[in-house]
Amino acid sequence: MAQENHLLDFMNADLLEAGLDEAGRGPLAGPVFAAAVILPAGFSHPRLNDSKKMSAKEREELRPIIEKEAIAWAVEQVSAEEIDRLNILWASVAGMQRAVRRLSVKPEYLLVDGNRFKPFDGYRYATVVHGDATYKSIAAASVLAKTYRDDHMRELAKKYPQYGWERNMGYPTPEHIAAIKSFGLTPEHRRSFHPKELEPTLF
Repeated sequence: MAQENHLLDFMNADLLEAGLDEAGRGPLAGPVFAAAVILPAGFSHPRLNDSKKMSAKEREELRPIIEKEAIAWAVEQVSAEEIDRLNILWASVAGMQRAVRRLSVKPEYLLVDGNRFKPFDGYRYATVVHGDATYKSIAAASVLAKTYRDDHMRELAKKYPQYGWERNMGYPTPEHIAAIKSFGLTPEHRRSFHPKELEPTLF
């Protein structure tokens, strides 16, 4: 469903909007997390931006503000096993759809970060490239997805301390690559991801 846009005729209408975003598409290990957030009209915060452009401290400070002020919010995760089965794109979409279904208030349309999505449950939606830097609801979703995933990876790091996930969050850093070469793969690793540094041996 590339470049689908169903909101062009009513973006300016007074409809209840949910912003959707994900975190963790690039790592070699851990789930991808997705969030959906409905913000009240007029919500503003000077530090709210694409979560990748914010410091970890700023994200952590904003998370409770978003959770308190939002009309509704939800966070979902999709496991490494499901990522391998669906592929990372559609696993991310599945996570966002599940987050929407968990919202305590039903939105009237969805703003989705990126350029791919799938219709579901009759929702109207727009895909927005770099939407997390453009729309507050998507930016808020990006903050929740990122902070919840980081918390999760820090917990997983206690179970698998060799991989440094509390620092690299599962991304293919030299530290993580070296640990995989030394200790192999865990059940949290995505078997469908083939970094060139590991192709000759493990994948």
